[in-house]
Amino acid sequence: MKAEVYSWRLSAERKAELEQEARREGTSLSALLDRVTGEWLAERRNGHADDDAEQAAIRKRAMAAIGSIRSGDPTRSARTSELVREIVARKHEKESRAFARIFRKSARRAASGAD
Repeated sequence: MKAEVYSWRLSAERKAELEQEARREGTSLSALLDRVTGEWLAERRNGHADDDAEQAAIRKRAMAAIGSIRSGDPTRSARTSELVREIVARKHEKESRAFARIFRKSARRAASGAD
């Protein structure tokens, strides 16, 4: 036995369409809405089963890729901070040398122009 009541607002056009469809099917608006929402819920439940299968497939592909990038250095992850510091230091050193070359070149131009 149905005892619960639920109401919501919808456009006059939508209400008229629903009432017309209920008349066409020879049923009440309540029965039509109960059937339609039941079908929608069943479809959603079945759709989630597809989501679960898709998620499982994604996990399987991801797990196949994990560990596939190898550096040949088994201690690499433990030494990440050290390695990053080395990379930054080399970059800083390279930039410093470039700046020094530019500075020397500029100084030579200034000196030759002063003569």
